[in-house]
Formats: sequence, C-alpha cells, structure tokens
Amino acid sequence: MKDYFRPLPRLSPMRALLLRLLMLPNFLLLKAEGLQNLPRDGRPCIFAFNHNNSAEALMVPIFFIYHMGGHTISFVIDWMYGRVPVLGRLMEMIDPVYVYNKRSSLRWIESSRPVRTAEDTIERCCRKIRSGRSIGIFPEGRRNRDAGTLAKGKIGIGHIALSTGAPIIPVGIDFPLRMKKGRIPVLGRTIVRVGEPIELSPQSEAYLAATKAVPRSAQRRGELATNLTHAVMHRLAALSGKRYGGPVPGEEFLSNQQPFGSVPTPPLAVGEAGL
Repeated sequence: MKDYFRPLPRLSPMRALLLRLLMLPNFLLLKAEGLQNLPRDGRPCIFAFNHNNSAEALMVPIFFIYHMGGHTISFVIDWMYGRVPVLGRLMEMIDPVYVYNKRSSLRWIESSRPVRTAEDTIERCCRKIRSGRSIGIFPEGRRNRDAGTLAKGKIGIGHIALSTGAPIIPVGIDFPLRMKKGRIPVLGRTIVRVGEPIELSPQSEAYLAATKAVPRSAQRRGELATNLTHAVMHRLAALSGKRYGGPVPGEEFLSNQQPFGSVPTPPLAVGEAGL
C-alpha cells in the first residue's frame, strides 16, 4: 500500500483524494511493467495504447495520471463518455479530446452530439501538445476484442507526432486470460507494458520540410505519417502480445530506437504463431 500514498503535487488535496479512490481498482487488477520508461523531464508526449474493452477508457487514464504525479494526460475518446452522468464528470479530470464522428445508440445522448467542431481532432491534439499537455491515443480507433491481432492503425497519430515532434510512448495492454485462453475479458486482471520512447526529431523535420514543398506536399506528409503509424503499431503488437498485419516501415522510423527497453516480449495467445 506504500504506492497508494505516492505524492501528487500537481493536484489539490480533494482531487488527489479522488484520484486515489479511483486508483483502487487498478491496485487490485492491474500489473505494470516498464514504468521506468515514463518521461521524467516534463516534456509533453504522446501515449499510444492498443484498445481491448470499455473499462480501459477510465482505468488506463487514471493509472497513468497517478503514476505521472497528477500530471494531466488528455486522452482522445469518443464523445459519448462525456454525456454519461457521473462518468462524464470523471472524464473531465483528464481534459479529454472528444471525437464526434461516431453515433450513440442512445437517442437521448445522440441528440446532444455536435454536428461539427471548429477544429478537427488532429489540430486539437497538436494544440494541446504545443501548450505543454501530453495526450493519450488508442490508434486502433475502436475497441478490438480480437485476442490475437491488432486492428489497422489510424494515421492521425503519425500526423500529430510529426507535426509537433513529441515523442511517442508505446503502451501494450494485455490480459492473463488472453494468454491462457485466448479471450479478451470485459473486466479482469490486466498487464500494462510501457515501452521506451520513440524519438522523432529527424522525422519531424522531414515532415515539416515537406509541408513547405510543392508539389506533392500532402502526399509526402501522408507517406511519412503512415510509415510512423505502422512503426508504432508494430511496437504495440510486441508489447501487447498480438500480431500486426501492416507493413514494416523503413529504417528511418526504426533506427537508433531500442525496441522495448527492459520490458520482455509477452507470451502469445493460445494457438498463435510467432510474430
């Protein structure tokens, strides 16, 4: 229980107490590996996670905000969570970036969905990072209950990282149940593996240079963002124990990067072939 009373210097006493209470399920259900890879220098970064179930949308942000000493991480999440009573108030603690493209199956919630926002999701995330705020993204873009394979990564994370130069922290979410029986639980014991940061200074410079180049500016930036997204997804595959079917990117996104720090490659699900 010593870890339960770690300092939370960025929070008021009341918010610190609330965060500790919300951490209780994590203390009971979650095991973490690679926490030494969390940033300590105060730079804003991009946390990238694979996405398995709805419980992660609250448990994972709370866990990382707690282990960052109360430092807020703005997670990109579906707007419906913010409209649910009580849960919506809890979500405001993470200053989320809401995504409005999905419809809610509940009519009373769907009626409150904005038709459009002034900025798209990429622009809002970049603004958060430039203001000094870290963000969290599930690049699969949806819950993926496939126990063996990651969904194709959305390239928004590539554009955000290359536009801002923020390092990416890959985080794999896994479950003992997946490793033993090949199933993703709705709620259950969870393993979080934090990989080493992916630094992007040269790649970001190339991306920003392509912004000024004509013609083919948009095409080149799209290629760079796509390659980076695939690189991130391959990291998440190794950290989560799943496969990723996307292409392996070129050396410019893999050179000088230690794959996963001291975090071991996790076991595969029952019946899976090697990665």
